[in-house]
Amino acid sequence: MPSKEHHRIFRSNWLRAAVLGANDGIVSTASLITGVAAAQATHGAILTSGLAGLVAGALSMAAGEYVSVRSQADTEAADLRLEQRSLKGNSEEELAELVDIYVGRGLTRELAVQVARQLTRHDALDAHARDELGISLHNRAQPVQAAVASAASFAGGAALPLMVAVVAPMPQLIVWVIGASVVCLAALGALAARAGGAPKAPAALRVTVLGALAMAATAAVGALFGTVV
Repeated sequence: MPSKEHHRIFRSNWLRAAVLGANDGIVSTASLITGVAAAQATHGAILTSGLAGLVAGALSMAAGEYVSVRSQADTEAADLRLEQRSLKGNSEEELAELVDIYVGRGLTRELAVQVARQLTRHDALDAHARDELGISLHNRAQPVQAAVASAASFAGGAALPLMVAVVAPMPQLIVWVIGASVVCLAALGALAARAGGAPKAPAALRVTVLGALAMAATAAVGALFGTVV
């Protein structure tokens, strides 16, 4: 018996939200901590800013992701309602649309008519949603799932540089935070690539370089304005 295939496309919605949240949590919180530290702030002020960034970022990610995905879900629902009305009022035209779609995919017209009629009898709206609109059970927008995944992953990512800042000695705090964050970003990129079936090295390098640049730029701004003030 051949082994069962394990496709990864079904992970795309939650994986995207989780990776984005964790990456943003690490980069933004580490950047905030290094920027405040570079401005010669006290250890307490650094930790307070990092904790505030964690809470604010997690809530912002949840709200933004929910609103974004909710808009997508509303659009999908509106299209499905429109399709349902069209099926009731123009059933023959809708059937012809399905036939043309299947002919375009390579079926003979006779077979396309048989398939379209059989699928229409089974579940007409599902057939049109999937084949005409590109909406299926596996890619439907799920706002709550996306919001929770984003908030939880952001908080998890942000907690890493914050914990390093708690234990790091003040003279080396910036080095410790950036170093630990770079390692975490590389691991996150590799893990996300593995979950998605993509090459791990390019993904790890991409998030690491971009994250390191963001942290270095923020540290430079903090040092500049800290010196000016």
